[in-house]
Amino acid sequence: MKTIYRICLSALAITLMAASASATNPKREFRGAWMHTVFQGQYASKSTPELQKYLRSQLDSLKKAGVNAVLFQVRPSADAFYPSELEPWSRFLTKGGKAPAPYWDPLQFMIDETHARGMELHAWLNPYRVTTSPNEKLAPGHIYHKEPKRFVRYAGDNKMYFDPGLPENRKFIEDVVMDIVNRYDVDGIHFDDYFYPYPAKGVDFPDDASFAKYGKGMTRGDWRRRNVDLLIEGIHNRIAAAKPWVRFGVSPFGIWRNKSSDPRGSDTNGLQNYDALYADVLLWSQKGWIDYLLPQLYWELEHKKASTLTLADWWNDNAGPRHMYYGQDVNNIMKHPDLAPSKEKTQLRHKVDLSRKLPNVQGNCWWPAYSVTANVGGVADSLARDLQSTIALVPEYPWISTDRPKAVENVRLTDNRLAWNAPKTTGKTNDAVKFVIYRFDKGSDPDFSDAAAIVDVTYKPEYVLTAAGDYYITALNRVNNESAPSVRMTYKR
Repeated sequence: MKTIYRICLSALAITLMAASASATNPKREFRGAWMHTVFQGQYASKSTPELQKYLRSQLDSLKKAGVNAVLFQVRPSADAFYPSELEPWSRFLTKGGKAPAPYWDPLQFMIDETHARGMELHAWLNPYRVTTSPNEKLAPGHIYHKEPKRFVRYAGDNKMYFDPGLPENRKFIEDVVMDIVNRYDVDGIHFDDYFYPYPAKGVDFPDDASFAKYGKGMTRGDWRRRNVDLLIEGIHNRIAAAKPWVRFGVSPFGIWRNKSSDPRGSDTNGLQNYDALYADVLLWSQKGWIDYLLPQLYWELEHKKASTLTLADWWNDNAGPRHMYYGQDVNNIMKHPDLAPSKEKTQLRHKVDLSRKLPNVQGNCWWPAYSVTANVGGVADSLARDLQSTIALVPEYPWISTDRPKAVENVRLTDNRLAWNAPKTTGKTNDAVKFVIYRFDKGSDPDFSDAAAIVDVTYKPEYVLTAAGDYYITALNRVNNESAPSVRMTYKR
């Protein structure tokens, strides 16, 4: 009865909000998109100019659809989409671990191109996976060739993994993360749902040797969870010491535990993060080791074993002290009609509005980005026209910093070019690194809480105006805290 009531109430709310959805789009919202490189043949098949053109086109389409953060997979399987002294170039970019020719750095390219569009770039890594197919040959120079005892092959999927039970492997993965953090101006580090591998029935992970050495009286499950905990905690501590503004986020499988296993769990019946992947993601949020959780709520609203209606409420109630965003499967959303009495042909509006009405949820992330850019089922049109039609600023992260940058100065308008002096950067969290352009009707009272007034977000201290009105500029620091507005500048065109 409770489920029926919730469905009816949710459907009624969606119906009432549908007519004015675009008018109520929030000013602050995480709107991410996952760009995976694993098994994506276009990266290796295109020349450098062709691939750069392709990536620019993808980013243009994502920006048009309202996306403000790109999660770009830079380490799909113990390899790199950037020059690394720790791991070879990715086989999904080049062959045999060789550098691309003509040479370029895809990670730096994506940072530059996302920032040029006012978007964030989160570097996405898979921590433990080494191979993606049974007969894969690792590139010369791969650490496996030097220290093969640090790796295991799981018979359940016939893939090779770092043994999570070995302290030296945790240290190595931390070093890989910090190599990126120290050398690149990334906005975030992102892990998805792959920790211990998804289990095959009756086939256990082959970590007897490391468990015998390091288990110290723990159960196998508790020990495995502790191994992953130590990795997450270690990465958090090292990022916070080096660049505290770089956010660390994890996108777990959509079920933490079922209620049948734990009274704290969700009313679902599916694979469990805690028991199968050994990822106690709620602990990580409670301990402050991560900055956001992004559970993958890929099922349809009314799914019998894993209803998104049920899970959305559960994750909202268990968000903890850190941000909560919802992972959304574009293809699944666009092929299922909404629940009655709604007549929507897809579940897109319902899922977005559901995330917005839940008090502890600050946004969504679209899987995969390529389905958005391909406009599957008209998703990009719907986002651009309505649900993400206004520009949203990425949420603030008050546990990192509540400081606000200084306002911009010396604002000037020459012809249609607006320019200003940005506060001097010092390599600190409160550096003003990007700017928000607001436009209001001439002579009107400015309302800086209105998302519809935001014209653009830019990393450059200048902007070309195209419409008459009153303009103001604010600065955003590295964790998206906003300054006071500038003086008003009126453009008459």
